[in-house]
Amino acid sequence: MTVIEFELPAQHAGNIFGQFDAHVKKIETELGISVLARDGRIQLEGDDPDIKKGEQLFQTLLALSKRGNVITDQNIDYSISLLKEQKEEEDAGRAVIEMDSDTIIHTMSGRPIKPKTLGQKQYVDSIRSRMITFGIGPAGTGKTYLAMAMAIRAFRTEEVSRIILTRPAIEAGEKLGFLPGDLQSKIDPYLRPLYDALYEIMGAEAYLKNSEKGLIEVAPLAYMRGRTLDNAFIILDEAQNTTPAQMKMFLTRIGFGSKVVITGDRTQKDLPSDAVSGLDTAVKVLRRIDEIGFCELSSKDVVRHPLVQKIVQAYETYEKSQTKESRERRNIPAPRIYDRRRRS
Repeated sequence: MTVIEFELPAQHAGNIFGQFDAHVKKIETELGISVLARDGRIQLEGDDPDIKKGEQLFQTLLALSKRGNVITDQNIDYSISLLKEQKEEEDAGRAVIEMDSDTIIHTMSGRPIKPKTLGQKQYVDSIRSRMITFGIGPAGTGKTYLAMAMAIRAFRTEEVSRIILTRPAIEAGEKLGFLPGDLQSKIDPYLRPLYDALYEIMGAEAYLKNSEKGLIEVAPLAYMRGRTLDNAFIILDEAQNTTPAQMKMFLTRIGFGSKVVITGDRTQKDLPSDAVSGLDTAVKVLRRIDEIGFCELSSKDVVRHPLVQKIVQAYETYEKSQTKESRERRNIPAPRIYDRRRRS
């Protein structure tokens, strides 16, 4: 049993410990250590490897708190998971601080938008460095939101002259024709997540002003046909619902000075069961082109409520087991059928 003691300033202790010491209780359970705070110092007791992880975790959380962050369950959970995966505790702490220092932009309320996981950090870096980036992963991994933040930042710094946001208006169990209103009214619900992100980051007034000037466009994918998109930041959302022909059409619209982000979740397709996804085809066809980045996000990158992460992990486990069972069934030889008449 090892004991380590170090300073923890009182002004940061409440933030790090959480309400009713919830964060500390989670740390004690996950790392198998005991934590005692007294007079501006903190004492950790446990086995040597666990103690080192605990010390690095508290130093990382302290650094985050000093940077003005409110420590959340997501900070605790992800920092612990990194410590368990990394061979060197210092590497995990350095990665968390590096992510926190990468502020993309601030929302209208002043909240900074930053990558919160290593997967998100790689995704943002790929958008910065490559002309085309594919962000592929489950719900809640920030694919669309981070792409939107990068687009608005590029627009504000005049790296691009306009923003174009698009997604296929695919029917997900409900027919478009039964929705009330004209064509635009029928399509708007499918584009609502894009509007929501725009309003939060840019503000409704700024969006409407730039939209009237044609500098920001939110439109279904079908409207992209026949156009050449120069000096624009283009986001194709829900790309798993494109056909191979639609994906090829979209990719061949890209002009000079443009940057493209294509997002999708390959497990949530609304295409007919016998249809091939344009996203799946694009991954196979374009994987070897160096100028195109492919970022595969996973359940570890989910930044919504912790329950969402558990739901995604549960579905991933179920789908893997179903795939394994299907393969095993295909490898089982068909039972031999004997003709009794021939035997007699």
